[in-house]
Amino acid sequence: MDCDSAPSKPPFILPASLDHVRIGALPPAAYYISDFISEDEEHAILDKVASAPKPRWKQLTHRRLQTWPSDLVNDKLFDAPLPDWLRDPIVSRLTLVPQTGEPGSAGIFSDSPHKQPNHVLINEYPPGVGIMPHKDGSAYHPVVCTVSLGASLCLNIYKTKADGALDPAPVWRILQEPRSLLITSLDLYSDFLHGIADITEDVDLSESTVANWNLLRSTADFAQGCNSRSTRTSLTYRDVMKVSKLGNKFSLFQKK
Repeated sequence: MDCDSAPSKPPFILPASLDHVRIGALPPAAYYISDFISEDEEHAILDKVASAPKPRWKQLTHRRLQTWPSDLVNDKLFDAPLPDWLRDPIVSRLTLVPQTGEPGSAGIFSDSPHKQPNHVLINEYPPGVGIMPHKDGSAYHPVVCTVSLGASLCLNIYKTKADGALDPAPVWRILQEPRSLLITSLDLYSDFLHGIADITEDVDLSESTVANWNLLRSTADFAQGCNSRSTRTSLTYRDVMKVSKLGNKFSLFQKK
């Protein structure tokens, strides 16, 4: 062995099954993996996001986003592959983790039409910028996988009142750390709304107020009960159920 060479990094360790990382305080079913990608992978993905062609960015009032491989048209996706940097390592890793520890247990996308995500929404959230409570809609298979990059923030979960109006106070909060993966599905996808508050600091963070507190990488980082936000980028992976073959005409956009 060359004594001057850097020591090899330990292999990436994923949970034996999603059951090991289920957020028990939430309705079925939500899962949180604090270290889903490495720091090197995080930096490489952020570099790709930053270097995307300018037409890829959609500028909103206070934030911007990218959609890969394309926007939806009438709830359909053009048939085109995701670029390599959005497939590996994230999609390949998603398909590796079984839902349970039972022999032969399938992955989280085993019941989706394409058996894996085919669509990624990239959102950039500067400090003080969030998104209104919403549902993801019927165009997608009811599984959402979100990888967080760059910074931490709280995702708020809301429910509606008996009269159908939105209850303005969140019923749960999920703290999403850099390099983490959050999966929401089933009741949490269909019956609840999610949003991000327009604030610069998450406060009142503790075991009793954060649903995934016991699954965080380091609760010591939030020991003071607060998190000052910096720019956070999210990658939201979903399987669009309807796909149009017209997507082949747009293959030019997949070269970057």
